[in-house]
Amino acid sequence: MTEREPDPRGGHRSSLPWRVYRAAAGVVDRRRGWDRLPLPLALVVLSGLRDSLRRHNLVDTSAVPTTLPPVVPPFDPDVLTQRTTDGSWNQLDAPSAGMAGTRFGRNLPLASAGRPTRAEVVEPSPREVSRQLMTRHGLIPATSVNALVAPWLQWMIRDWFSHGKSPTEDPWRIELAEDDPWPERPMLVMRTPEDPTRPDAGRSPRTSLNTSTHWWDASQIYGSTPEHQREARTFEGGRLRVEANGMLPTPKSDHPTMAEPGFWLGLVPLQTLFTREHNAVCDMLADSFPNWGDEELFQRARLVIAALIAKIHTVEWTPAVISHPATVVAMRANWWGLAGERLGTAFGRLSDSEVISGIPGSPMRGYGVPYSLTEEFAAVYRMHPLVPDLFDLRSHTDDRRFREEPYSLQELSGPKSLALLETLPMADFLYSLGTEHPGLVTLHNFPASLQQFVRPDGQVMDLAAVDILRHRELGVPRYCEFRRQLRLRAPAGFEELTGDAELASEMSRVYGGDIEKVDLMVGLFAERRPEGFAFSDTAFRIFIVMASRRLDSDRFLTEDFTPAVYTAAGMRWLADTTMTSVILRHHPELRPAMRSAPNAFQPWQRPGATAAATTP
Repeated sequence: MTEREPDPRGGHRSSLPWRVYRAAAGVVDRRRGWDRLPLPLALVVLSGLRDSLRRHNLVDTSAVPTTLPPVVPPFDPDVLTQRTTDGSWNQLDAPSAGMAGTRFGRNLPLASAGRPTRAEVVEPSPREVSRQLMTRHGLIPATSVNALVAPWLQWMIRDWFSHGKSPTEDPWRIELAEDDPWPERPMLVMRTPEDPTRPDAGRSPRTSLNTSTHWWDASQIYGSTPEHQREARTFEGGRLRVEANGMLPTPKSDHPTMAEPGFWLGLVPLQTLFTREHNAVCDMLADSFPNWGDEELFQRARLVIAALIAKIHTVEWTPAVISHPATVVAMRANWWGLAGERLGTAFGRLSDSEVISGIPGSPMRGYGVPYSLTEEFAAVYRMHPLVPDLFDLRSHTDDRRFREEPYSLQELSGPKSLALLETLPMADFLYSLGTEHPGLVTLHNFPASLQQFVRPDGQVMDLAAVDILRHRELGVPRYCEFRRQLRLRAPAGFEELTGDAELASEMSRVYGGDIEKVDLMVGLFAERRPEGFAFSDTAFRIFIVMASRRLDSDRFLTEDFTPAVYTAAGMRWLADTTMTSVILRHHPELRPAMRSAPNAFQPWQRPGATAAATTP
């Protein structure tokens, strides 16, 4: 079957055979489930589902009236071969697409993105949903992966999206049950900032701005403002700031790393590793191009690092957390195509088709909708159960504990936790994360530390209740309607949703017996997961469309993914580098622990465990 020319929506195949194919894929998926099919057929069905989602589940919010269009910097020829700080000019024919300060898109129709009433936001009580359905009584582990998957995801989210700082006036007020030990009554939750570009503020559909760039551009390293980028750079040899001991300078209090309340030590090794990796790329490029100055080296290295992070997430992190055989093949095909890595490395692209040779280097596609990340994408990535409450920090040399009792997440959170790095070697912290399991994304597995999380400013938050409230506040439909909008069947009752009579009874009590009231996050956590999945199949539908869209709408990951832009040396670095090689380049002492792990996000090996405590 050959691919037709793109139709007016920008890349869809609209002939009758393709429509029949998409419809058939949907029918097979609903009746049997893609994950229960033989591998070749599962891949065919997933491809059809992706094409259908591209046609029906990319929604443009820029069509909603605006009084403040994005202010795009003037065109500069440099934008042709380097990423801008604010994300502008990635798409040359739509220079504001993906900029910091532009709207989130939608994966569901705008008609479903209503503006809920106060009662719809606070009832049933998000706090009671948290207490009754989310509370962890003991870690339910995701045993196929290691605890690095949790900070990696949070680190990615810091690149992808933020709704900005909440206003302090007129918070949501949540009434509490008599036996609720919460320290203040009522519980107060700050609102998500309104969209200031709306002339009809307060009207449906609800829209919000992303204060980060929407692109996969490593803005958590390089910043989304000129000020933060200048703070990170040395302006010598293209390099970023690193102390003589290999650690990063302590960020200023207003830096995004420190200013956001979610900071914890798990983010530090990733920020440090990829800052040092940037400098390693600069050194490699300086050897290859000795006449290049600081700016050229910095910009080429940034391109390489941003693409490397996208590659690691696509072909390593995601296949680790959704390790069904079909999704492992499909995610690797997003990068290399069905032709595979070996043929791509040996012969280059065999075709313009992303199916055959992967998305990087293929023609850029927008599917008729201006590029943005979406509210639904942000919603399904609320995966706090991945985070353990306790961390058993150990030495990588002999597996001995640093102290008898584990460290709590609270101890490892906030600016005060940075003092631990004076006695905790980075290699040991990485080893500890690599040899422990995260939590499964399921009910009754939300970290207790995050249900009573104390922010640096002293405010106490129940992040499970906040997550639930945010979905409602932002007009993301509840679970049953969410599935219908994805052309999936909604469950008729609680036991059909969960397959667990006791859990179904708990959910029914919380929601007054009304399955339609089940919150999106609760439904996602409750439903049956495909084999090898650490999260839900419904959430996976959003990933099917958005995982490839983040690649195929980005000029620097499609038509400008070339040696002329990245350099031939940069392209070789990308082809040869994995998460394992990044870790071992900067911490070769971890080689014994990682020697048998095929993927850096799968459990590492302990070299002779002992329960004895030690001091580093």
